[in-house]
Amino acid sequence: MDVAVRVEAVLGEGPTWDVLTGTLVWVDILSSEAHRYDPVTGKDEVLALPQHVGAVKPRAGGGLVANLRDGVALLERDGSRRWLVYWGRDGYRGNDAGIDPAGRLWAGTTAYGTGSAAGWLACVEPSGAARVALDDVQVSNGIGWSPDGTRLYFIDSPTNRVDVFDYDVATGDAVNRRPLCAVAGPGSPDGLCVDADGCVWVALWDGSAIRRYTPTGDLDREIQAPVSRPTACCFGGPDLTDLYVTTARRGLTEAQLSEQPLAGSVLVFPGAGTGHPTTAFAG
Repeated sequence: MDVAVRVEAVLGEGPTWDVLTGTLVWVDILSSEAHRYDPVTGKDEVLALPQHVGAVKPRAGGGLVANLRDGVALLERDGSRRWLVYWGRDGYRGNDAGIDPAGRLWAGTTAYGTGSAAGWLACVEPSGAARVALDDVQVSNGIGWSPDGTRLYFIDSPTNRVDVFDYDVATGDAVNRRPLCAVAGPGSPDGLCVDADGCVWVALWDGSAIRRYTPTGDLDREIQAPVSRPTACCFGGPDLTDLYVTTARRGLTEAQLSEQPLAGSVLVFPGAGTGHPTTAFAG
């Protein structure tokens, strides 16, 4: 394991490898920051945003798409931004997001408090047309697709499981929701990514680990992390063999932080597996 970005992120999240630039984009949700890390130069550029940001993803034409507190915005390369979808609702914010193989954005939300199941998961077309694909969500987290695009994986963290849908890339329809696997503690499932073999990697909040589940839901690998709160993961690097993991400091005591000096940093596990290229947002 190496440290990619040594930083004290409050709630680091959403790592995504941008294949067009060879960089890693990620966010610090509660600091309202989008980051772009270049492993060649070691530089981590920070873009301050006007509100909490659950995720940012690369756009095919350059710039980023952001799942912000009040909706989805396009961030242009010149630094300007504009709303693509606005759905501001008191007490809720954007959380994790993913791009399907056709370039649609799937954006999740969560309540600022706990125990509410009034969040949602929306499918946003490149044109800005949006629909709620799933409601009654508590903490919308990991979102990813099988390499052939026929499966959508999703985590609503308090359920302690990974769910799978049958997916139609042509229409963006996700149907036949069912459990892929239960995620036993310690910890709860947070972000996920899917590798070239179709296996699902899950970061365990309060579990100090990243687990790999087969397409049939069997646990076949676990990587220990030097922090208690890994939040999400993705494969990156020239050959997509480096597993990047974001982490959080939020909620940890001073004693815990003294024992976890890397909490909040972006970690990398070289040669952990092989990913497959993710799609950029087509809008």
